[in-house]
Amino acid sequence: MNVLAEIGGNVNTIGYGLAAIGPGIGVALVFAAYIQSSARQPESAGYNRTWLVLGFALVEALALFGLVLAFAVS
Repeated sequence: MNVLAEIGGNVNTIGYGLAAIGPGIGVALVFAAYIQSSARQPESAGYNRTWLVLGFALVEALALFGLVLAFAVS
């Protein structure tokens, strides 16, 4: 029987790679919203920067949890 494709190594790393797509899109949306709000009202950029950092930290925490779980399950 011929093998067409074989997955070598740890499958958890493939799962984490796919799971990292979500936080990547989330970070892009957070920064896009900040840029748009700062462009519309430049005087509120300082206030919005606080929410930018908070949103970025929360979204990145999801990616870090996925990384930890990828190593913990293996």
